[in-house]
Amino acid sequence: MTSQDFSGIPHEQLQLGLDTVRFRLAEAARAAGRRPEEITLIGVSKSFSPAIAAAAHRLGLADLGENRVQELLKKIDYCHEEGLNPNWHLIGTLQRNKVRHILGKTQLIHSVDTRSLLSEISSRSQKAGCVTDLLLQVNVARESSKHGFSVEELPWAAEQALRLPGIKLHGLMTMAPLFADPENTRPIFDQARRLFQQLREQVGKDNPLTVLSMGMSVDFLQAVACGATHVRIGTAIFGQRL
Repeated sequence: MTSQDFSGIPHEQLQLGLDTVRFRLAEAARAAGRRPEEITLIGVSKSFSPAIAAAAHRLGLADLGENRVQELLKKIDYCHEEGLNPNWHLIGTLQRNKVRHILGKTQLIHSVDTRSLLSEISSRSQKAGCVTDLLLQVNVARESSKHGFSVEELPWAAEQALRLPGIKLHGLMTMAPLFADPENTRPIFDQARRLFQQLREQVGKDNPLTVLSMGMSVDFLQAVACGATHVRIGTAIFGQRL
């Protein structure tokens, strides 16, 4: 591919960001005794144009994530018109009145954070005749500014998610606080891993859980060391948002 500008990001810069993250991710995986291919890299193109998201997919980034439903839908439509079909992840807060707009369009919803949202996704999915794959967001750090089920609510939320029709629970998502030293995230990620393991034991082999989504640009190395299966990387791939 020749040098080209993708709505403000030169091709070489996008390629370098992606290659650098892949290299660091692979190193972190091996250091933790894991295989790099066990970890799904989700490129978060929030605030960047649909053309940039499409360019990243053409460079081999199979999974793309968005925080907002409206932006997600625009990029899905753009990529469809370009003949592209990334795996789309909704990683931001989902309002109940937006559920109907994304049914059947996401690989995974990471941010299911309330009982009412679980019920809404179940009801809407049943009516649409589909099964929606999702994660439960847990607020491990107990930050008032963060969404998610509390640690104490999690077992109940998992039971509900497994009982409701039209949805399939795949695991957990969490976010760590923004520390000056990313090493300080390890206790948060370690606790999330323990919760994930407990949840797997709770639901049993008949409902295998495989996804632990945690880690962003500033702390994905620590998240991988602590067992993340999916990392959500924006700035380290795409650069600073305007």
